[in-house]
Amino acid sequence: MPTTVSMRVRKRRDALRAAGLRPVQIWVPDTRRPGFAEECLRQSRVVAAADAADVELDDFLDAALANLVDPQDP
Repeated sequence: MPTTVSMRVRKRRDALRAAGLRPVQIWVPDTRRPGFAEECLRQSRVVAAADAADVELDDFLDAALANLVDPQDP
């Protein structure tokens, strides 16, 4: 007798639990929702304006970039 989809799903979930994993449900923004793209644009403008006003952040990022080591350099 062939196994049903629900039996295969149960077997897979049991194996994952036996491996020490547990299911977690997360909620994320619905990218298909009307207004989503506009809200992304609004938030990105707020962040860009805050970054532009923070001169110390630019200095910090420039210093951090200068300290990066290229793994291909000898």
